[in-house]
Amino acid sequence: MTQPQHGTRTLESLGRVHFIGIGGVGMSAVARIMVARGIPVSGSDAKALPVMTDLEAAGARIAVGYGPDNLGDAQTVVAGSAIRPDNPELVAARDAGLPVLHRSEALAATMAEDTVVAVAGTHGKSTTTSMITVLLQGAGLDPSFAIGANVPALGVNAAHGSSGIFVAEADESDGSFLNYRPTIAVVTNVEPDHLDFYGTAEAVYASFDSFTALLPADGVLVACADDPGARALAERTLARGNTRVVLYGTAEDAAIRLHDAGPGRLGIATTAGTFGLDLQVPGRHNALNAAAAFAVALELGVAPETAAAALAHFSGASRRFEFKGEGRGVRVYDDYAHHPTEVRAALSAARAVAGEHKVHVLFQPHLFSRTREFAREFAEALNSADTALVLDIYPAREDPIPGVTSGLIAEHLGSGGSLVGPGGDAVQAVLAAAAAGDIVLTAGAGDVTAYGPLIVDALTGEAAGG
Repeated sequence: MTQPQHGTRTLESLGRVHFIGIGGVGMSAVARIMVARGIPVSGSDAKALPVMTDLEAAGARIAVGYGPDNLGDAQTVVAGSAIRPDNPELVAARDAGLPVLHRSEALAATMAEDTVVAVAGTHGKSTTTSMITVLLQGAGLDPSFAIGANVPALGVNAAHGSSGIFVAEADESDGSFLNYRPTIAVVTNVEPDHLDFYGTAEAVYASFDSFTALLPADGVLVACADDPGARALAERTLARGNTRVVLYGTAEDAAIRLHDAGPGRLGIATTAGTFGLDLQVPGRHNALNAAAAFAVALELGVAPETAAAALAHFSGASRRFEFKGEGRGVRVYDDYAHHPTEVRAALSAARAVAGEHKVHVLFQPHLFSRTREFAREFAEALNSADTALVLDIYPAREDPIPGVTSGLIAEHLGSGGSLVGPGGDAVQAVLAAAAAGDIVLTAGAGDVTAYGPLIVDALTGEAAGG
């Protein structure tokens, strides 16, 4: 494949780059790669974070707290999405006439000279991006990568590689994935979400059409045949005639086709033959993510036997059905699931691990707007658990919407579902429900992740006490 078309910005054209909010997972990822590629980087954040120490050790100039002097001699400024318009550094940058970039624009410039694999989709982006990266590393390639989650198997969420391949998670939540210029675009699924930004489902679909339109003539769209939204996108892309499409999944017409290959084992069928696949991560959604990674590897010239073997080394991304610990025979996992489809997939994985035992979920809705749009769908997904405990909504970037509470979900829950108070009330409710052999899952994009360790501590404390 030839190199993708480039935007007007190259990495060198940015000059000295200052990051406002450099401690964020996405911002630090871009900064880390820029430093490794020889770009002078400075940055600041409201408080000291471990990643800032790492960046300083790598050569970045780091400041804690915001102030105009932190800009120094910066020629380009990158502002995190959480930075307020009245941030003193952002105000100073605009007053000085400095270009202010979104994180995605900075990342696009960083990978402008690479062959870009951009992974998009309503769900599964971080896991699929991580799988592709681990696979390519295992196949002897050394990709650069930027992922929206920490990956234990990689040690970091971003790194500069030597192969000229760049694997990037492409976030559709605010339309910023349209800043990238991929050679290979992966779309795991397409569903209405982030309606606080898009407004309508049709606008979501249109943004994905625009994303695939960015592919060059010799590029390829790798899309999930099992997801109606991704399949429809693939069909529209083919009809437009600007690029090839490779389907993956269990469907008969999938070029990369998943099938059962015996107890606990999967197979992937291609035109080159059928290859066994051993995955450490449970769930049908992870099998589909693995098929996507396998398809990308073949596009990049990796032998199918090598690709299948390398996938066996993937142990999961942070907050993607992540094991937190065990006590009293109860295993506790944490998942970032914050859309009904993701909750359903995470609980399906939990059910597979639990076997004949029970599954208990502690769920925290994320955003008032998402809760309003999907309250019934959340309840239907949560009802697949034996116990579904629902916390108050995590507001994130939103102001409250009158009448929108977790009660909208609770009114559709079955007999095992209920609202639960924060802190100790939630922990005690989980302890009262869980028995030896059961699975506890904390789920949501907010601070519900902090409950996993608390539940483990309470379980181990009980076990030690009696």
